[in-house]
Amino acid sequence: MAKIALVAHDAKKDLIVEWATRNKTALSQHYIYATGTTGGRLHVDAGLEVDRLLSGPLGGDAQLGAMIAEERLDALIFFIDPLSALPHDVDVKSLLRLAILYNTPLAINRSTADAVLFNMTEGEK
Repeated sequence: MAKIALVAHDAKKDLIVEWATRNKTALSQHYIYATGTTGGRLHVDAGLEVDRLLSGPLGGDAQLGAMIAEERLDALIFFIDPLSALPHDVDVKSLLRLAILYNTPLAINRSTADAVLFNMTEGEK
């Protein structure tokens, strides 16, 4: 069972819920973490069991970064909105930097999320 974090910027929350709903069977095989609002949406709208962290701007991104640095997270799926300026952009960059530094599988859109989830699910067989 892999530990996977799911995060989405506001403009991408509907997209991550749609993606998670489509991949519910595979995601249900893993332990899912998510930041605040994203986690709530994934639980209510996609029917997933989710360990909800703080909202991203309120420390959830930092919590995930710490999990990566402590090697307690196996993959990060973060649907990023490249067209919106974000007040907590520094936190987002720090999280991405840690994922890269610690060689954590990282997905930032549906195509890469499909690949990471496939690898996490098929890699355990």
